[in-house]
Amino acid sequence: MIRNLILLLIFNMTIDTTAQTLATLEVEMPVASHGISVPVRTDLDQITFLPDAALVLHEIKAGKKVPVAFQIDQGDQRWLYWTISPDPGQSKKRVFVLEKGTGSKINELDIANDNQALTIRAGDRNLLRYNFGTVYPPEGVDPAYKRSGFIHPLWSPNGQALTRIQPPDHYHHYGIWNPWTHVLYKGDTVDFWNLAGKKGTVRFADFGSVTSGAVFSSFEALHEHVVLKKNGSEEVALNEIQTVRVYQPAQDYYIVDLTFRMNTATSEPVKLLEYRYGGLGWRATAEWNKDNSEVLTSDGKPRKEADGSKARWCIVQGAVGGDYAGVVMMSFPSNYNHPEPLRIWPENQYNRGDMFASFSPTKDKDWLLEPRKNHVLRYRLLVFNGHLSKEKAESAWQYFATPPRVTVTKN
Repeated sequence: MIRNLILLLIFNMTIDTTAQTLATLEVEMPVASHGISVPVRTDLDQITFLPDAALVLHEIKAGKKVPVAFQIDQGDQRWLYWTISPDPGQSKKRVFVLEKGTGSKINELDIANDNQALTIRAGDRNLLRYNFGTVYPPEGVDPAYKRSGFIHPLWSPNGQALTRIQPPDHYHHYGIWNPWTHVLYKGDTVDFWNLAGKKGTVRFADFGSVTSGAVFSSFEALHEHVVLKKNGSEEVALNEIQTVRVYQPAQDYYIVDLTFRMNTATSEPVKLLEYRYGGLGWRATAEWNKDNSEVLTSDGKPRKEADGSKARWCIVQGAVGGDYAGVVMMSFPSNYNHPEPLRIWPENQYNRGDMFASFSPTKDKDWLLEPRKNHVLRYRLLVFNGHLSKEKAESAWQYFATPPRVTVTKN
């Protein structure tokens, strides 16, 4: 209590006292961020019920107030989101004040909808496109390969596409997507991944929400995992709410959070059977091969040793479009079978070393999805230009796995 009073006295000596401070927010930063911003949040309803238009957020730096972009996520409770920018001094504690007032307009992310896809943009930079319209394969290819509900392109901050769809070797590969390969449902096995088998598919069904603001853009999409029966009928076995959140980019990186909430669509369980791949898949750019790209896992394994290993995170990066770029794939600690098994194509794939990377939680054991229960997988992607070090990847995962603690002192 005495410490908080001292802090407030210091603020009052150095800061404009005409502003009405609602709360002081202290954020613990236990490890170095290595130049990567860190998303944070706190429960706004525990502080104030004022609308966002009546609030401003500042960081206290050397006794001065620096404006900070924030966003309020509306739900059963309101969450105040902002990002902690990198600090060259590696401060262990960052101090912010939430005030009543009117701040200046801060550039917001944008979501464009062309009735086939949502494209998330920051100014004139495209970041991510989610395809909710059905995309058909090239002419002359079996239309069974059609698909909706996937991410492509995922762009680097400098604009290089890091994903690929419908390659001739695997027409069922769709950028970044999340189907399951070997599934037991009602006594029969179903394959939602390999579309040519015509046993199952995954379809976009509807949007739950689409939001955009100064800190992030996000959407919630309902995906139906559909069993295709020999008699031509269909049945939805699994519903998945996929939430995608893209944070405001820095110059050479940005963060994407993916959450998959799965529920059985009937009173029957769905068992995801052990198989060498299935789950979060990423078919990378056709420009990458064994000579111009690389893999590094959280256990220090390169591409030759990565497949089948378990990891908290995995860096995949390489030369693209005259530049260098990549993605750190991160698995959340509460995910099934975390640290998660990896499926990484070998260096001799098609004698070129084409790149495919996947977190596959059922690679080495079954997963029973029981009725009337939520089954959740969470991932974070750090999308970047340049070469990313293992230290940056580890720090980014640490702040994903254990978000910074926010201590709120109400005035």
